[in-house]
Amino acid sequence: MMTTQDIQAKEAQLLELAKEKFGVRAKTLARAMKKIGRRVPARLHRQAEVLVEARRLGGHPKLMMQVDGVAVTKAFDEIVAHLKSIDVADRRKGALLNLAAALVFNLLVVVVLVILVLRWQGLV
Repeated sequence: MMTTQDIQAKEAQLLELAKEKFGVRAKTLARAMKKIGRRVPARLHRQAEVLVEARRLGGHPKLMMQVDGVAVTKAFDEIVAHLKSIDVADRRKGALLNLAAALVFNLLVVVVLVILVLRWQGLV
């Protein structure tokens, strides 16, 4: 059977991983997942809801008996596995490459439009 301290420890570890991988500073797992948003799959949000619900029920001893310890452990393990697989440096490189690609594309479109306008005016 899970205890409230077990759930709090799992939540603290997930909050630390979220801070490390996404720079999210939140006091609760629900808030952290909301800030992370679409950067993680929807199934991870559902798994986080299992932990949030266990945390909510953990405040009362009789309600704590309703918590499925296997489901909480499975949800925790799945979230940890996904967060540990994220490479922060690769995410940064990807973001920079996306920015560079967008700038180059916009520059290309402007150059083509300028050439078309000059041709239309008969200057080229």
